[in-house]
Amino acid sequence: MRFEIGAHIRRARESAGLSLRSVAAAVGVSPSLLSQVETDKVQPSVGTLYAIVSRLGLSIDELLAGGAPAPSSETARGRSRQYSPVQRAEDAPTIVMENGVTWERLAVRGQDDPVDPLLTTYAPGGGSSLDEVYMTHNGYEYGLIISGELTLKLEYESYTLRAGDSVCFDSRRPHLYVNHTDQETRGIWFVLGGPGSSRTPSDPHGVGTIRNAVDVINNIGREHDE
Repeated sequence: MRFEIGAHIRRARESAGLSLRSVAAAVGVSPSLLSQVETDKVQPSVGTLYAIVSRLGLSIDELLAGGAPAPSSETARGRSRQYSPVQRAEDAPTIVMENGVTWERLAVRGQDDPVDPLLTTYAPGGGSSLDEVYMTHNGYEYGLIISGELTLKLEYESYTLRAGDSVCFDSRRPHLYVNHTDQETRGIWFVLGGPGSSRTPSDPHGVGTIRNAVDVINNIGREHDE
């Protein structure tokens, strides 16, 4: 189930009282590009989406509720207990991003789940940024390549990943993913204590303000389930 994310980003910015120009400057994109993202005329890259959502600093629950307070940890945990253990393929919240990257959220326990599970797809020539700009964020990444080939650039090293290969690293290390082939690449990714989240490896069960791109699709999916 594909979701358009522009309206969610715009409401978060306006609720925070931030101008389009100030957010664009903080993120490092032009105001016209950010405007196009907010109107779903342009899809951001993975790195740009991380930067935009982190800069807004609001929970997605607050955003979707039009500025109402986010639910307490107790409420969030109560909500997670109502979740079905099965997520049907057609119900998977999906974001299609710039430069040929698609994220599909896999089944989760609920808002207090310390892991963000994703099925990722990189189109031929696709990558996590347009200009091979490295990104960093909190947490640890665990990945498994299902099919195709993906290049991981991690600081000063470059690794070619093929079907069956897996990775694990601290996401605070500068990194970048690129599919240099003419074939689609698919993989399963788990992010523990993701970017901007309080669900850090040292406190994996904390439930805090949701500030990262993975949590955008997590909460859009929860909104649909409710």
